[in-house]
Amino acid sequence: MTRKLLLDVDPGLDDALAMYMALGSDAVDVVGVTTVMGNTAIEHTTHNALSLLEFVGRSDVPVAKGAAKPFADELTMAEYIHGEGGIPAPIRDRLPEPTTDPVGDHAADFIVDQARKHDDLTIAAVGPQTNVALAIAKEPELPSLVDGIYQMGGALKTTGNVTPQASFNFYVDAPAAARVVQDGYPHVVGLDVTEPAYVPSKVVDRFDGQNEYRQVVSDILRLKADNETGSFGFDGTVASDSVVLAGILDDVLTFEDAYVAVDTTSGPSNGATIYDEHGVYGEEPNCKAAVDVDPDRCRDVIVESLERLG
Repeated sequence: MTRKLLLDVDPGLDDALAMYMALGSDAVDVVGVTTVMGNTAIEHTTHNALSLLEFVGRSDVPVAKGAAKPFADELTMAEYIHGEGGIPAPIRDRLPEPTTDPVGDHAADFIVDQARKHDDLTIAAVGPQTNVALAIAKEPELPSLVDGIYQMGGALKTTGNVTPQASFNFYVDAPAAARVVQDGYPHVVGLDVTEPAYVPSKVVDRFDGQNEYRQVVSDILRLKADNETGSFGFDGTVASDSVVLAGILDDVLTFEDAYVAVDTTSGPSNGATIYDEHGVYGEEPNCKAAVDVDPDRCRDVIVESLERLG
């Protein structure tokens, strides 16, 4: 049975790949895209989402514009990774201008409406968690209305990618991430499982020069690999958002019920995930934490779904 999927994104290179994976898969039906600030400002993430959909002929997918600022802190963006405006100019220049506009609803309202409309909705929140936190605040029953909330964020037993302690998505809006973990019983997919499932550089060759869409995918993977080769000790790219999608599309991730907290102190560990692996707090589990990944199968799912769309 095809599940309904809502993508909460901040495009961003990783988010573009995740969107295209979902659109290329027969396992899910994308009912909407909500945008949040993060990799770049909300105006750019929204424009990028519309443009990416236009590029593959899926402007029928509604886009709802969401939060422009974190709950408490000043916005930290990642344009130094993703390029000015969230997508580097060589790729952005090949994408069309959108012919559609965002829907009138705020992303948080759109999330709640879709959860009420579809009884099999899965939410993939692969950017900062502000929209989902707002949706839970507006509708506390949201977690029971959906099949699951998947978060791309956290570094349970490894180091962070924006500070030594924190992953980018949780660092940008730590109070929002904490709210979703506390009240949403989410699937937390952190760097522990996304980094081992990196996409080797040789995979990029499979997309080179075949058609305009596949060349854009190739360019995204290559640009990310060029930025990351050497930083992680392997020849390839970490496509963390894509690993989350692979976990939704196929059984590539292993989850365990766990108690996790998110540091919201705004100090040096702001946004860090505190994973109570041994139950020392004595708290009941509040999430499903991804603790293992099948990296080979994960890579296959990423490549197969991206190829299918093209």
